Amino acid sequence: QQNELNSFLWTIKRDPPSYFFGTIHVPYTRVWDFIPENSKRAFQQSHIVYFELDLTDPYTISALTSCQLLPQGKNLQDVLPRDIYRRLKRHLEYVKLMMPSWMTPDQRGKGLYADYLFNAIAGNWERKRPVWVMLMVNSLTEVDIKSRGVPVLDLFLAQEAERLRKQTGAVEKVEEQCHPLNGLNFSQV
Repeated sequence: QQNELNSFLWTIKRDPPSYFFGTIHVPYTRVWDFIPENSKRAFQQSHIVYFELDLTDPYTISALTSCQLLPQGKNLQDVLPRDIYRRLKRHLEYVKLMMPSWMTPDQRGKGLYADYLFNAIAGNWERKRPVWVMLMVNSLTEVDIKSRGVPVLDLFLAQEAERLRKQTGAVEKVEEQCHPLNGLNFSQV
């Protein structure tokens, strides 16, 4: 039953109360029906909401994009073994070919085109660090493509907070997320 679900909501008992809510980076439509009412109510009643990152800030998005890039002048071909690079390139060609058949009529009705979507996800892939390419490839599946255009839970809640005129903030900076991932060595990736 809805009210008995584990909500990933923690309450700090003070006046007024504070809450911590654990989210995941998936389209909100996949999880929204499973979020218990107490979590939704806590969000509605809150006046100030802090997120992991401010995904509504253009600087955040720009900085996330920049941090994914290899140092100036380097390409993925320079850092990956030749056979892995070739397999990756073939896989991305396959994905680009398949993407039109993976898209939903609803996506097409909203003017979302496969070429645009592929470039939005995989554009400039040859300049990205291996860890970010790995994450990108993991998101280039038919299931994930069919849900593109639907905001992830964090972004949905941030957009709702803006719409409801709540004060918002972020608990991390882009660099705090990027540096640990960029610090992984090739064998870890």
